Amino acid sequence: MRLALAISTLIVTVLAAGSPAAAAQPPPSGHIRVDQVGFAPGEAKHAYLMTTGAAAGARFKVLDRYGRVVLNGRAGHDLGAWNAAYPHVYDLDLSRLRKPGRYRVTSAGLTSPPFEIAPGSPAPAIMTFFRGQRDGGARHRNDRAASVYEWPAFTGPDTDVIKGTLTRIGGPVDVEGGWFDAGDYLKFTHILAYVDTLMWASIRDGGDQRLAKEARHGLKYLDKMWDGDSKTLYIQVGIGAGDEAGTFSGDHDVWRLPESDDTSEHPYLKNRPVFRAAPPGEPISPNLAGRTAAAFALAAQLEPDPRRAASLLEEGASVYAMARTTDVGQLVTSLPYAFYPESAWRDDMELGAAELALAAQRLRDPRAADWLGQAAHWAGEYLRHEAGGDTFNLYDVSALAHRDLVRALRAHGAGAPGIGARLIADLRAQLEIGVARAAKDPFRAGAAHDQFDAVPHAFGLAVTSVLYRTVTGDRTYDAFGTQQRGWAFGANPWGVSFVAGVGTNAIRCPHYQMSNITGGPATGAVVNGPNSASLFDDGLGGHLDGMKPCPADGVDRYAQFTGRGSRFVDDVRSWQASEPADDFAAVALYAMSLMPGR
Repeated sequence: MRLALAISTLIVTVLAAGSPAAAAQPPPSGHIRVDQVGFAPGEAKHAYLMTTGAAAGARFKVLDRYGRVVLNGRAGHDLGAWNAAYPHVYDLDLSRLRKPGRYRVTSAGLTSPPFEIAPGSPAPAIMTFFRGQRDGGARHRNDRAASVYEWPAFTGPDTDVIKGTLTRIGGPVDVEGGWFDAGDYLKFTHILAYVDTLMWASIRDGGDQRLAKEARHGLKYLDKMWDGDSKTLYIQVGIGAGDEAGTFSGDHDVWRLPESDDTSEHPYLKNRPVFRAAPPGEPISPNLAGRTAAAFALAAQLEPDPRRAASLLEEGASVYAMARTTDVGQLVTSLPYAFYPESAWRDDMELGAAELALAAQRLRDPRAADWLGQAAHWAGEYLRHEAGGDTFNLYDVSALAHRDLVRALRAHGAGAPGIGARLIADLRAQLEIGVARAAKDPFRAGAAHDQFDAVPHAFGLAVTSVLYRTVTGDRTYDAFGTQQRGWAFGANPWGVSFVAGVGTNAIRCPHYQMSNITGGPATGAVVNGPNSASLFDDGLGGHLDGMKPCPADGVDRYAQFTGRGSRFVDDVRSWQASEPADDFAAVALYAMSLMPGR
């Protein structure tokens, strides 16, 4: 019986071995996603294996530029499904790799894009974008003598179509210069003050003096926007759309190069209207006052000439003093408000006062203590009324405000008890918002990628991880911050670097007029990134007059990666995902300045 059973078993085994079902299964198809810029030697380093089938424990190798194996490992546990097509995502821990060089990861027959250890910084590329965004000179010469208009009425709360006509109330004023806001040619003080603040902070905290020329360009424009003699803050140059009757056009109605506007047939493109925050001498929206003051104060902290530094401090102090802090109502950002619907303002007041205090401390100005008190007051009000809902980005600057207020308190000899400890706790709480979200995402995204501004929020979390460490010495969130930066540079489901010209698979077709029309690169442009898939339900629409189709074949090469309610489309028409903006670039620049080795 035993012999017969053995023979029977042998026959079954041989037959099974020869059957198709027993043949070795091919490895699942998929992709390896990695930060296409790279890592500093001591950072945590992770790539992601996304596959169509199970691949738990799959072996991976890291190859150097010569194809030599420098690291072996196994895929970690399954992090969850991205979508139905890719139901498995695995972590590949590359942290043991520390030697500078250029590498690729291979696993299951798949190969990642290249990345570097101790790479160069993408900051120069981002600065290229800002230089391209400059207004003035051959662009909008007519802005040197622009007319001021009453705020227009709009046909609805979510549109920029103007109801009725525009009413001129003053001018001429010189509003030449600054930067275009995004893929269009409008200029907003609300945005520019935030951008210039982060540029000066990048110089101060990262030490890269190459940014100084661009930061001064922004400050020169802010100086024009704030008329200290009449106590008037101008907030916007240009209008987004034309009127309901179709009698005139706005910036978004015509796809063109900015050099053409001075001779345009459209009256409000040729002579762009200017709008102010409030009538001369009347209080202005506190978000505008706080962030504008912060830009001047940060410049004062870095200005080598004491007299010039004192003048900058005075300018910041004068606009800060005009803030409306009672009966605030709806904040003033842009016209229409729906372009930038900011709701928090106490963080701006905290930031402005903290930067004024730091500048005053440097200049031995006795008002430093008063500004410290104001900053602490507004910090407390922020914690009471606004904390807990957002992380560092255009709409919430509290992370920078908190860190700099703690520094100012310590410089004053107050240490960080009381309010200082609460600020540090809030920095940690903001990071925990991202950490909790990342724990549920296969690619460890701390930003909500099914909402607007995913990429700037990711860079903002990277910034906050460093700000937290600089005042605590605690490295708990270092790896998390690196993951967020990596997500923006390609370690995401789409495998895209959301910074044009940075990485081997960067965005190619931004919603950006100048590069689309000229065919030139949009180097350094930082785009919104993925957004809610529902925003694309009605398609991308047609191409505007003068818009060159991109991609040329119109194919969405990222459609298969739509998942978890989010979609990314690399198409010149996809303003929801592919439009660059100055505030996106500014927070990316600040993240790079705080993370040396990138």
